[in-house]
Amino acid sequence: MEKNQFGKQGWTPDRISSLKGKTYVITGTTSGTGFEAAKILLSKGAKVVMLNRNNNKAQNTIDTLKQQLGNTIHVSNIQMDLAELASVKKAAAVVNQTIPHIDALICNAAIAQVPKQTLTVDGFESQLGVNHYGNFLLQGLLFPLIEKSNGRIVTVGSEGYKMGIKAIKFNDINWDKDYNPNTVYSQSKLAQIMSVYQLQDKLKKAGKTNVKVYACHPGASRTSLIKTSGSLITRFIWQIMKLSPFVQSAKKGAYPELMCATESNLDQKGYYGPTGRNYWTGPVGACKLQPHAKDKTVMEKLWEVSEQAVNFNWKI
Repeated sequence: MEKNQFGKQGWTPDRISSLKGKTYVITGTTSGTGFEAAKILLSKGAKVVMLNRNNNKAQNTIDTLKQQLGNTIHVSNIQMDLAELASVKKAAAVVNQTIPHIDALICNAAIAQVPKQTLTVDGFESQLGVNHYGNFLLQGLLFPLIEKSNGRIVTVGSEGYKMGIKAIKFNDINWDKDYNPNTVYSQSKLAQIMSVYQLQDKLKKAGKTNVKVYACHPGASRTSLIKTSGSLITRFIWQIMKLSPFVQSAKKGAYPELMCATESNLDQKGYYGPTGRNYWTGPVGACKLQPHAKDKTVMEKLWEVSEQAVNFNWKI
């Protein structure tokens, strides 16, 4: 095991000093790691702008956070559904009009293990559409503001990126043939992670070193991700697994994204998450990324395909 740069305990939120005056935009905060990340940022004095699909759940989340942290916290919600490009555009426009700066955009929301092939309104396979294309467009639309703010983009990937075919199925990206919930989830997470390192390369080439981009993963944490979208058997197995010592709390699952959003001088080349066995739990630090996730030819092609799919060209 490599030595953790943050010591034996790994990175913890104790390292975050006051975040007064800082603004974080975070997707998917009504439960799980997103909720815990928002709560910790708010507890350190930050302003948090949440992007959630369900307005009622978002309002309940705001009420809960105010009950737990007091009424003076700065928290708001903008309605956004990552499964609809029009919704992403609308939400990004509101952010650009109403939020003066972004210290970090945290792309936390995702869907997983959708039992059978489902298409988004834009005609994308749903896991790729939500996890990759929706986030890709959101990042692109908010990029000028993030750049102006010398901010960061944090993508929450998953160790699932190495479970599937370890490639992007460009010739059948919607999986009309051989659809499998896990393999397709894996591809969507691989696409997200690849885009991080491709964006880093593009920024470096353009000499834009003021924007930092990070990839992380939450390990195995007790969230509602699979409970809400997995098949019955997957959900059943996961419910049993959640009681095991191999799974950590959603709060701990939020540590990697918090670290990537706040830690100064964090190396962008790293891939961050729990460093224990199988990277499921354990002290948070740098994890090894498998070489297929940085295959340059695939990364470049994926970027082109993604720009075409969402009909948006990043100006870098």
